[in-house]
Amino acid sequence: MEVALGGTFDPVHDGHRALFERAFELGDVVVGLTTDDLAPETRNVDRHVRSFDERVADLETELADLAAAHDREFTINALDSPTGIAAEEPSLEYLVVSPETAPVGDHINELREERGLDPLTIEIVDHVLAEDGEIISSTRIVSGEIDEHGQLTPDRSGRKPQSE
Repeated sequence: MEVALGGTFDPVHDGHRALFERAFELGDVVVGLTTDDLAPETRNVDRHVRSFDERVADLETELADLAAAHDREFTINALDSPTGIAAEEPSLEYLVVSPETAPVGDHINELREERGLDPLTIEIVDHVLAEDGEIISSTRIVSGEIDEHGQLTPDRSGRKPQSE
């Protein structure tokens, strides 16, 4: 089975890891990574997004261990439109999304129907929450509120980092 998911993944965090984990449970994974042109359009904040090449390198590292653990394959494709190949690739069977991107999955299935393709099964993965009960997001990480695992930064929680 082939499973699709897409995003900007800058930086990768535990919420993304939950999406990846579910995708690899289902099958071989096709990741659509937003291009340098599309990435800023998909963000709700005015901040720099690292280059496509930097994000690909991080994703390859992140996905390699998960793929091996599930005995699966993965590919990373440039995502230059919000629907990417999910709307047109007949071999795909699943689309893994977060709750806020579920409507994109519905739109993709509408496009697939127009093209005579079978709909994708939409797998919605719940948000991963930070220690403060709020959603882990790249925006919160980049702003310094939390780390990639949802731990509050020392200036937000009053704690000092533990020595390693």
